[in-house]
Amino acid sequence: MNHLHKSGPKVGTYLGRPIFKSINDDEHNYTFDRIAPYAEGWTPHQLGKQELMLEPGLIYTRCA
Repeated sequence: MNHLHKSGPKVGTYLGRPIFKSINDDEHNYTFDRIAPYAEGWTPHQLGKQELMLEPGLIYTRCA
């Protein structure tokens, strides 16, 4: 994955980390979707094929 950049406004915080409405890398745009529940760590099974998870469990979905 390439470097991520915030591209949308800050819409909140979770565990001290900012949540941005959207983020992007050099190839894709993503929009914030949900927060992954923490149960002894985050695992890849919590993600769909078009999703990206950032610490501390922020899930973004790739835009079409």
